[in-house]
Formats: sequence, structure tokens, C-alpha cells
Amino acid sequence: MTGNLFDAVMERSPGGHRTFLEVPGGPVFTYGDLADWSARYANALLAVGVRKGDRVAVQTSKLADCLWLYLGCLRVGAVYLPLNTAYTPAEVDYFLRDAEAALFVCDASRLDAVSEMAKAAGVGAIETLDPSGEGSLQRKAAATTASFETVDIGDDDLAAILYTSGTTGRSKGAMISHENLRSNAAALAEIWRFTSDDVLLNALPIFHTHGLFVATNTVLMSGASMLFQPRFDLDAMIALIPRATVMMGVPTFYIRLLGDPRFDRELTANMRLFISGSAPLSADIHQQFSARTGHNILERYGMTETNMITSNPYDGTRKPGAVGFPLPGVDLRIADPETGTPLPQGEVGVIELKGSNVFKGYWRMPEKTAEEFRSDGYFTTGDLGFIDGDGYVTISGRGKDLIISGGFNVYPAEIETALDSQAEVAESAVIGIPHPDFGEGVVGVVVAANGGTVDEGELRRRLETELAKFKVPKRIVTVDELPKNTMGKIQKNVLRETYKGLFS
Repeated sequence: MTGNLFDAVMERSPGGHRTFLEVPGGPVFTYGDLADWSARYANALLAVGVRKGDRVAVQTSKLADCLWLYLGCLRVGAVYLPLNTAYTPAEVDYFLRDAEAALFVCDASRLDAVSEMAKAAGVGAIETLDPSGEGSLQRKAAATTASFETVDIGDDDLAAILYTSGTTGRSKGAMISHENLRSNAAALAEIWRFTSDDVLLNALPIFHTHGLFVATNTVLMSGASMLFQPRFDLDAMIALIPRATVMMGVPTFYIRLLGDPRFDRELTANMRLFISGSAPLSADIHQQFSARTGHNILERYGMTETNMITSNPYDGTRKPGAVGFPLPGVDLRIADPETGTPLPQGEVGVIELKGSNVFKGYWRMPEKTAEEFRSDGYFTTGDLGFIDGDGYVTISGRGKDLIISGGFNVYPAEIETALDSQAEVAESAVIGIPHPDFGEGVVGVVVAANGGTVDEGELRRRLETELAKFKVPKRIVTVDELPKNTMGKIQKNVLRETYKGLFS
């Protein structure tokens, strides 16, 4: 099977009459509707000047129309560029300029706030989506025909660019091909036993890999159905779980469900699988969940650049703390971080891999791309781990000080740059420490400038105008000096140990 991901989806479609997506309390869409609306959006994209290879940047709330737009981009051969809804206009400005977006699609309510910025960034067209269905792109799509001949696409043609924070503060655009998405979705559908009888409860955002590619693409590749919940709402989730067979979530979802006495064996009797990812799931939550529901959560491991890499088994032991085995078609090894020499079983090293799931490189950053690949083609994840005697992969740490908070990747360098630019801050270090709800909480440790003081509340309020909310430190602590080694490098391990109980 080769070519456009959309064609692969339609080859596996269960037929036009089968339900694809239901918005709880709203409309129900069939696979026939999917074909029609993706065609309408493809025609609308052509009407506003989008052509094969053009980048389409999207920052909107979670609507069914977002999926029609995503599929429309695939059919046109355009490159889908989803943006976190928490990104500020200053952050979006960088993405639009770097990607040279031909089209920017935003919420109708934000048009006035971002239109001038988008024009100044050189975007060719600006369109809107709206929950009412009256966004400008929605009107254009409704006015077009439901017929469209999907363009010819090669396996290596780009389907999407997803920006991931850089350790130097500059975000990098990971180039994801049609083959990357298709092969990974097919592998996940196979190992997680998805069929057209499944109903996935999807309360994840769809601006990153987990909610869009892992959840939506797996449903599409298996002809399953999806309950399209706009966001995690505890009462809504409790009401919807009896109607679902599968749920995907981040640890925060499962922690909040366990905090409600209604969440029990009877409620989850229809479920066959709970999947967790985007952040580590503690052994304690594993055990609580199993005791409460009789279900063992299946934890998996992936990243923006590679889609999914490993998964605990559907049948067999799902080890708490481990992320399972490499997916079909993925070659994984543990290597010495400096030399790249493969290490023996049980030794901790950097996780490296090859496979059709691995991205094509970073958008217009050939030097950075070259740095991340070994001479034999293995991609270096930067994550540290080992393979145990049973073959399970375990993540033992993350390279480059990556923080995962509530399922979102946070790189300290970006927040440190923002902190250091404040007049009252002389120096800063940003760390992630255990948080009962978010897995890790972002903490800023700062030294006040000129022996002055730092007002934590005021500083956080200022950062909220510059950074997405999930990046803003949940706490900012002032110290006289930061711990450093003899080379002058800040010892973040010391800070993590010092403040490990801050949220407990």
C-alpha cells in the first residue's frame, strides 16, 4: 500500500453508513460524511489558493471541522500544521514565519487578535472555524461540491509538520510523511486489536501526536467509531465511558477518574482497553486502577518525531513502569550516548531507533537533523532507558532536561530565556518535579537581580502573556544562588532533589 494516507483510510473504510464520529450532545457523522466533508474542505482549500506542498497552520478549538480540514489537506497534498491553542500570538508568529504558511486557520473569536500578525508574517490567506458552523472556511466548504479527486502522493511526501520545543529555545518543525502516519496507525490498529466494532473515547486535544495521529488515525485505519469529547470533563467522561470500548488518555485523566467514586468496575464493564501515554504513569496509579476497575492500563511510548515506538502487550503482562516492546517495523537499540555503541541488555543508555515511523527531519534545519541521526541511520531520541531480561523497554530518564507536564512537552531553556529577560531576575533554572495531577510540575528557581526581591505572582502573570499556559511555572522559588559544579554548570539534579516535595 502506497501513496496518500487518505486513500489508505478509505480502502479500510467500513462503508458510508457506519458511524465515524459523534460529538456528544451534537451531530453524528458517518464514514460517508467523512468522504463528503473532506472533499468539500479540499475544494475550499484550493479556492483560497492552497496547493500541494503548501503549509496550512491551524489553531482552533476542537471541532469536527478540524478533522475534515486535516483530511482535506491530505487529499490536496498540503502539509497540516496544528498549533496548540495555548500558544500566544508571539509564539504563533514564529511558527507562521518559519513554516511560511500559505493559510492560517483560527477560531473566529480570535480573528481580530491575530489577523494583523498573520498578514505581517506573510501568510497568504486567513480563514476561520467557529462552533456555530459559521466560520469563513466552514461557509466556503459548505458552498462547494462533495466531489474531489485526491491528488497523487508519494510515501515520502509531507503530511504534517509538528513543532517541538528546542533545547536552545528555538522550536523545531518535525516533518512527518504520509508513510510515517500510515505505517504507525496500521501497526497500532493491529497490536491494540482495533476493529470496526470499537468505539474510542477521545477527550485529547488534536493539535499534537496523541489526540490526532495516535487516536484519530488508528480509528480511521480500523474503521472504528469515535466519541469526540471537546476536552476532559469528569462528569462527561463518567457519562460516556459505558458507551465506549477503548479510551486513550494522559496520566492526569486517569488520576482524576480515580478520584471519583463513580468510576468503578460496573462503569467500565463495556471497556476492553485503557491506553496511557505522553507522560510516565506511576506504578501506584497502575495498581489503584487495576484494583478499582479490573483493567490493567496499557502504557506506550512515543514522541513527536517518531509517532509511537513501543507498547506494552495487548495479551500478556503490562509491566508498571515499562513501556513494552518495539512496534512491528521498529528496530530499537540502547546505545552509549556519546559513541553510539550498542550496549548490552540491562544497561542504561540512549534509546535509538529506525523504522517507517521515523520522521524525515527538521524543517529547514539540515544541521540539526544530521546531529540527531547516527551514521547508520538510527535516530537518537535523547531519552535514556534499558531493555530488561524479558525484552521490555523501560524509560529511566529523559535527556536534555525535558519536562512532561500534563502530557505536554516543556523544554526548560525556553522558560529560562523568558525568566532571564525580566528585570528583577539575575539568573534562573527551570526544572520538573513530581506533581500529583500533572505528572511533573514546572518550577522556576531564580536569583533576584541586585539583591532585590521577586514577586512570584506578578512574575507568573507577566510570563502568561509570553508563554503558553502549560509552560508557565506553577511555582517560582527565589534563592540566593544556584548550585553549580566546578565548570559553572547549574546542577539541576540538586535542585530537583531539593524541591521534590514542593507539590506533595
